Amino acid sequence: MLKRTLFFGKPSRLSVKDKQLVIEIKETGELHKAPIEDIGFVVIENQQISVSLPLLQEFMSNNVAVIFCDASHMPNSMLLNLDGHHLQSEMFRFQINASEPLKKNLWKQTVEAKIRNQAALLDKSGKNGNILKPFYCNVKSGDTDNREGAAARVYWTEMFGTSFIRDRYGECPNNLLNYAYIVLRAAVARAITGSGLLPTLGLFHHNRYNAFCLADDLMEPYRPYADEVVSGLFQKGEKELTTAVKAEILKILANDTYFENTTRPLMVGLSQTTASLARCFSGEQKKMVYPEFK
Repeated sequence: MLKRTLFFGKPSRLSVKDKQLVIEIKETGELHKAPIEDIGFVVIENQQISVSLPLLQEFMSNNVAVIFCDASHMPNSMLLNLDGHHLQSEMFRFQINASEPLKKNLWKQTVEAKIRNQAALLDKSGKNGNILKPFYCNVKSGDTDNREGAAARVYWTEMFGTSFIRDRYGECPNNLLNYAYIVLRAAVARAITGSGLLPTLGLFHHNRYNAFCLADDLMEPYRPYADEVVSGLFQKGEKELTTAVKAEILKILANDTYFENTTRPLMVGLSQTTASLARCFSGEQKKMVYPEFK
């Protein structure tokens, strides 16, 4: 079932009653309710929002990812369930004991899927997707010659023009991309914990200060879904992270993703990907399940 994503930008009081999220708008006193079992993500942007501890506990029991924003309205922290799978200790053991050859092969599959999806987005946008074919056809185990990075340089130039440089602190649409990737990263982290895996132990990313290395790995083939939304907003002249723009970006989680025999909302598709990784770690299968961008 597709879970709802709720965004809170007004001063409010959030609490729980009878397994319902109770929302009280401070300015008007009006009340709203929503079943917690229907919620997948909550984004809390306003610094004048109060949240009850029982509500947070109920969120965690239902695997709801809660994203908190800082004073500049940018997501900067996240609350995740630490007990998201009935076989969690076994899944942890499989993940920790995964061999280097296995992880390198899984990273190879991930890089191939990412570049193929980037090429598909270029084609869909009326650009030259074939320019990336030499990159996704020549990925080695572990991507030892960094086909991912080489493809990215070509991709960004083709996507946004020769003057664009993908940089976290760069000019627009970098700010829109940053926000979209934060949302996507949170969704991946939620799916990872739901599959009983540790988001800290990555296939490729391994920064000692990064608590979400695996999320950074698995989100790579899904980035083009965020890129498509940002590109559309940018072409419409949107350059600032207004409430309306953020709402459009959050819709990424409901976008269709296409697998071999099924079509799933991105939020559900992520769970298919993380579940496939868990099966790869346990030895049940050898191939990751990633969507094909269309």
